[in-house]
Amino acid sequence: MNDALIQVRDLKKYYDNGRIKALDGVDIDIRKGEVVVIIGPSGCGKSTFLKSLNLLEMPTEGKIIFEGVDINDSSVNVNIHRQKMGMVFQHFNLFPHKTVLGNITLAPTKLKGISKEKGRERAMELLRMVHLEDKADAYPAQLSGGQKQRIAIARALAMDPDVMLFDEPTSALDPEMVGEVLDIMKELARGGMTMIVVTHEMGFAKEVGSRVIFFDGGQIREENTPQEFFAHPKDPRLQDFLSKVLI
Repeated sequence: MNDALIQVRDLKKYYDNGRIKALDGVDIDIRKGEVVVIIGPSGCGKSTFLKSLNLLEMPTEGKIIFEGVDINDSSVNVNIHRQKMGMVFQHFNLFPHKTVLGNITLAPTKLKGISKEKGRERAMELLRMVHLEDKADAYPAQLSGGQKQRIAIARALAMDPDVMLFDEPTSALDPEMVGEVLDIMKELARGGMTMIVVTHEMGFAKEVGSRVIFFDGGQIREENTPQEFFAHPKDPRLQDFLSKVLI
């Protein structure tokens, strides 16, 4: 019996009548509590893969079985399953006209029917977790990039997801703000949250990942534990990639 939280089978995403193969037959299982880190060159398909997992990108072919349900089946209400997948984007995507508290409480109260009182209580818990409880009444324009990303993480967690998807969460940040976001992600990993992280942060992959995956040309070229992945890469393309990104 497969105990995977997510099973991906022969996932393909083609553009321009098949001339561009963003994903070209991806197979992977992701188990509860894993931190799967995905790395690779720009344009290799890693962000397309992440967005396909909750159908922000509609696959051309393949199966995405999440908690036993093939969410790529047209008969499935994907919105129900999206509620169990928290997503954190590169550029925060906070609502500028709402306060921090308003951003965090919106989805739980609208989609899950949680009372405003309980929504606020949970939001304040999450703000304490990301060390921003003093920013509850601030607006996004009043926050630094690192603070916005921590709020985006809190907003995703407010839906109590079963898995968190991170799409290059630190790449839009000034270097001094990267650490504060990665620290929150490390806390989540230590707490047992299932996470799939597309990132260029090799230190995070080494320290926190339970598995590291190398994408190139829309395919998984290599995957392994962080120790083996970085110390003994086998695929020549991965060896070349690591020689350029590891200093």
